[in-house]
Amino acid sequence: MASTEATLKDRVTRFSREADWYSRETWVGYGLVIPATLLMLLIIVYPTVRAVWMSFHQRSFLSPEESTWVGIANYEALLEDPVFTQAFVHTIIFTVGAVVAMYVLGLGLALLLRNNLPGVGYLRSLSMVPWVIPPVVIVIIWTWMFQVDYGLVNLISQQFGGPNKYWFGDYDLALPLVMMLRVWKDTPFVAIALLASMQSIPPEYYEAAKIDGAGAVQQFRHITLPNISYISMVMIVTEVIAAFNSFQMIYIATGGGPVNQTEVLGTYVYQQAFGEYMLGYAAAVGIVMLALLTLFTAVYIKVENTE
Repeated sequence: MASTEATLKDRVTRFSREADWYSRETWVGYGLVIPATLLMLLIIVYPTVRAVWMSFHQRSFLSPEESTWVGIANYEALLEDPVFTQAFVHTIIFTVGAVVAMYVLGLGLALLLRNNLPGVGYLRSLSMVPWVIPPVVIVIIWTWMFQVDYGLVNLISQQFGGPNKYWFGDYDLALPLVMMLRVWKDTPFVAIALLASMQSIPPEYYEAAKIDGAGAVQQFRHITLPNISYISMVMIVTEVIAAFNSFQMIYIATGGGPVNQTEVLGTYVYQQAFGEYMLGYAAAVGIVMLALLTLFTAVYIKVENTE
């Protein structure tokens, strides 16, 4: 009987100690999580809620203290705004074109860098140079190359009897050129991410495939692609969000011109907020962008996870 009571006391004591340990561990966890949560609420949740509220108001940047409730009038105005429609179409074209080009070129570069070629280590380092260059510097370099008379592109063009013009001001070429800036900058980042994923694939997979008679194309299709599908999903979602929100390089290179030919939603929001001083209308455009990106991300991840 005494031994039973002693055993029960030992169990109660051990349980109390474990409960006390779990309690302290839980509070330490809360202590680590709460500051980050508060920071997220401050820099993400609050501005988003504020923008949603503002999108239902008529508010000017010149007198931000004056605000008039207009309901969904700002969203209705978007549907009737031809410049918004044009910017939306350009944003879709820019996003799809840039992301497809970045992924295809990044995948090809990753396959090249994976091989143990002479000097491949230096090539890996050099391939990251475009990604680390500030966007402003990239725009200055490329726009200088396309300048009239003394730009490198025009000097080469004139040697072959081609035109001498400012290519970023060309109505038909302006959008592809600003798309090229985005592709040139972010392709190395996609390539390095895919390369890291490829290097984590066990070599035994490829050795077994060779024994079974699989060629390079079959190995790529049935081994490489399935094993880099997760990082591919992450890269595509990340680059879609970045391209869809593009502003800095486009604004510096063309300012949305010529004749709104490179106007995208990012530059359109800036123009409405700080050019036309229509904060409520600009907030409505921003909320539409947020909704579209959220919908795309949810659908894409769902489809990717079901395959």
